[in-house]
Amino acid sequence: MFHKILIANRGEIACRVIDSCRRMGVATVAVFSDADRAARHVAMADEAVHLGGPAPAESYLRGDAIIAAATATGAQAIHPGYGFLSENPDFVQAVEAAGLVFIGPSARAIRAMGLKDAAKALMEEAGVPVVPGYHGANQDASYLADKAAEIGYPVLIKAVAGGGGKGMRRVDEPGTFADALDSAQSEARTAFGNPDVLIEKYILQPRHIEVQVFGDGHRAVHLFERDCSLQRRHQKVIEEAPAPGMTAEIRKVMGAAATRAAEAIGYKGAGTIEFIVDGSDGLRADGFWFMEMNTRLQVEHPVTEAITGIDLVEWQLRVASGEPLPARQEELRITGHAFEARLYAEDVPAGFLPATGRLAHLRFPEGARIETGVRQGDAISPWYDPMIAKVVTHGPTRAVALRALESALVDTEVAGSVTNLDFLIALTRHEGFRKGEVDTGLIARDLEALLAASGPDPRARALAVIGLAGLADPSVRGGATLWQPLRRTIAWDGGEALLEVLGPGAARVTLEGQAHEVRWQGDRWWVDDTLRRNRIVTHDAGVSVFGGRTVQLVPLDPLAREAESGGAALTLSPMPGLVKSVHVKAGQPVRAGDRLAVLEAMKMEHSLTANRDGVVAEVLAAAGDQVEAGAPLIRLEEEEAE
Repeated sequence: MFHKILIANRGEIACRVIDSCRRMGVATVAVFSDADRAARHVAMADEAVHLGGPAPAESYLRGDAIIAAATATGAQAIHPGYGFLSENPDFVQAVEAAGLVFIGPSARAIRAMGLKDAAKALMEEAGVPVVPGYHGANQDASYLADKAAEIGYPVLIKAVAGGGGKGMRRVDEPGTFADALDSAQSEARTAFGNPDVLIEKYILQPRHIEVQVFGDGHRAVHLFERDCSLQRRHQKVIEEAPAPGMTAEIRKVMGAAATRAAEAIGYKGAGTIEFIVDGSDGLRADGFWFMEMNTRLQVEHPVTEAITGIDLVEWQLRVASGEPLPARQEELRITGHAFEARLYAEDVPAGFLPATGRLAHLRFPEGARIETGVRQGDAISPWYDPMIAKVVTHGPTRAVALRALESALVDTEVAGSVTNLDFLIALTRHEGFRKGEVDTGLIARDLEALLAASGPDPRARALAVIGLAGLADPSVRGGATLWQPLRRTIAWDGGEALLEVLGPGAARVTLEGQAHEVRWQGDRWWVDDTLRRNRIVTHDAGVSVFGGRTVQLVPLDPLAREAESGGAALTLSPMPGLVKSVHVKAGQPVRAGDRLAVLEAMKMEHSLTANRDGVVAEVLAAAGDQVEAGAPLIRLEEEEAE
């Protein structure tokens, strides 16, 4: 066994690896960028080495610097985590050439599965079913359009070197194919340095079921399946294991196919075989097809660990150090059910746009497994994935595990950035999801109802007003202090309310013309005679109310002034990012919905469109500019009447 390893990653996965290493008595070396100098994974590791600037290309993608750090600190092996260099075969070769061990598969295995088109051909040879489609080398646009017509619409355009939903577009009709192809290729070129795509038949009611495999280079086992169908924008939101509706017969067939796939390339370490499954008529042995293999540990691996009782990171270290597979297939068992919810800093109503901010308050519940790379006071950086934590629960049945997840999310508290927390809670309460009726289109199909269920709660806001007025402070819970008027206006950034103190432990809050009676006793709150499971927390960023639908009120800055814009409308950057392209110029007329610019942020491209008709008065940014959230990009003026 190794005595010291270097972890070539950051965030929650670096912390996760350190946890297992500590238990195994293995010392750890962290690496960090300028943006991560005070990060949690740096504080947890035994040693830490600075790599460079905040951009991944200046730090976590610098394979030479990472190898040099491992050599200088006496590390024997490098654990890549996921993302960054975890699936880069050139990095694997460089690690081994330096006399170090790469904790993962061989460069040959990564190359075999690294390009989706070549991987599908290899899987066909191994007897693994693949989705009908075109996986060839010809990337001529008209040729690809012809192939799409042969396959039959709808089709899915996918980057051959892709992942995480990047470089992926669904196309429902021939007329939109060219634009979708151009967009997918552009995003793929940015994210992976490779614009090539493949075309697949789009399954209309698809489920995303993946099988965890583990090999020692000679033989492989599977550790059962995970259902990752609950997705938005092709990215997973809540995962679970085992898959709803899975039978022992189908599990055996899928597991055998996944094991064949791993053994066909002499796979070593943890990997995942992803299948697209036709969910229109239940799960069938002939209704699943190979999509891709992830030649690394997956983000959602904790749910597999929960139902098997196996530490996959421990297995990775043991096999990488020369041990054979730690268990035979017949020794592996499923116990209970597990869920994982991905808590992100993102603006759900704005289209799941990534967000930033400083975590002014952060509290996780007891009883759930929390995988996180941040602490209270940390900043969500625009340079990396905006994940705050993974919340994992386990129970004897699916229903029990799902109720536990709902409770854990309700008891989670995050302030300082907008998050998807309330949206996750709404998902756990979705009737179809509770029944196990899941497919990859569920969120998009029911988005309006989910947004309504996770939207603003006037009663929770009334409690936030109580907090902003200082009445949630235990020292003044009985009512107003001597210097406070009984009737006053409470203002915050974006709104105001009338507060009337009615007596000890009672007040009336009038919000947008609606009055709410609030009473309290100790930490128990009633709004309109309804007992609320809410918690009022005051922090550096203002006041938050947690417990189902989060409300955060930011105190009004008395020096803040509204900008005078006249008849002009500004298109603002919705997040920090890189201006990839600008599609208009001064004097150009535009219509509502026209594309103005493309912003690249957090590894994805976002089109910014005009919200009304007008004329471009001024272009305030150029391609290549790095901009902050709220930065003005385009100024529109109304068209002059003729």
